[in-house]
Amino acid sequence: MREYQRRTNQRTAGKNFDETGAVGPIVVTPDELPEGGEGLKTESRVGDEILQGASTSDMMWSVARTIAVISEFATLCSVDLIALVTPLVLVTPKLRHGGYVPVKLLK
Repeated sequence: MREYQRRTNQRTAGKNFDETGAVGPIVVTPDELPEGGEGLKTESRVGDEILQGASTSDMMWSVARTIAVISEFATLCSVDLIALVTPLVLVTPKLRHGGYVPVKLLK
């Protein structure tokens, strides 16, 4: 996967290989989120170690702007999921085959 990612500047491939990018057990609807998805806190961990902690307000482009740009070249439906590049990784993860990194999105 990483070798493929290094061949392009597009990050989408790294989030869409088979058996990657699992979603759930909970998915929320837009009405459960703050306006424009702003100010949502993200957190990812390996074990008890926090790898990332940031806010959607810290992203280069707002959630609304990102959706607007994607909708210029793709038809988006209510069930679509957009995988965004995450903030800077604070710690290099030490995952073993079959390991996982839970990610939380908090209001």
